[in-house]
Amino acid sequence: MNIEKQLWGVDLGGTKIEGIVVGAESGTVLIRKRVPTEASKGYEHILNQIEKLINILSEETGFIPEAIGFSTPGTLDPGTQTMKNSNTTCMNGQPMKKDLTEKLNVRIEMANDANCFALAEATMGAVPEQCPDAQVVFGVIMGTGVGGGVVVNGKVINGKHGIGGEWGHNVLEENGVECYCGKRGCNENVFSGKALEKYYESISGTKKPLKEVVELYRAKTDPHAEATMQRLFKSFGKAIHYIINVLDPDVVVLGGGVSNIDEVYTEGVKEIENYIFNRRKVETVFLKPKLGDSAGVFGAVELVR
Repeated sequence: MNIEKQLWGVDLGGTKIEGIVVGAESGTVLIRKRVPTEASKGYEHILNQIEKLINILSEETGFIPEAIGFSTPGTLDPGTQTMKNSNTTCMNGQPMKKDLTEKLNVRIEMANDANCFALAEATMGAVPEQCPDAQVVFGVIMGTGVGGGVVVNGKVINGKHGIGGEWGHNVLEENGVECYCGKRGCNENVFSGKALEKYYESISGTKKPLKEVVELYRAKTDPHAEATMQRLFKSFGKAIHYIINVLDPDVVVLGGGVSNIDEVYTEGVKEIENYIFNRRKVETVFLKPKLGDSAGVFGAVELVR
């Protein structure tokens, strides 16, 4: 009997680690399992949890992986071969790819979560469904934080420093809110969901979840909600125009909670006209994601295809 080759992927999150095995040709999901990350117990414990997950997948499928793709918080520095920029801080400075290769005795491929989001949507998500001829795709994460990833002809562009597509920590407001990265006014501290909630609180004196702020904006009953949403639209338009001017992607796919706000695709995109180097004409296609929370693990699978 001819058994289809399997592709293995792992999405390493702050609270859970998800693993998946799919058929290489059919795309059929053979198994999907999760274990808790338990990052508070340290780096070695995370490695042990990953090994535990791979063992579960192997035992329940009867297959042994030839290679495993990993979607990670932070990124692997190409020079030092250690992790950096991870909000799971115990991973920073660790030779994670080397350690996983030795622990699992298998080829390991890694990319950060934003790149895996972009890769999944570019190869099996919204892009092939709606823009099948697209060559350059920029994936945006706008949730608790802000990030980005670049995919060209189905391949992630990691870059010399391993920060290809790192959009969240470009400076948008020179004297803005201080960021954990050491700079001020990063995109992440201007129009992430958390940043918008803080802005609303600062001008209104009232703390509200972003979803409620959006509802108040739509009801046209709260000038502070109006100001908060205008901040989102204007800052998004200005921030994304730099990407368009430099990369000129065929498609931008938006993910994360803020991407669920429909007006980002109208009012936010319209703001790009004020900055784009194309006689105010914006032809870039902006898409909502198709894969949702599954993008990370499917992107990891694509790393080893």
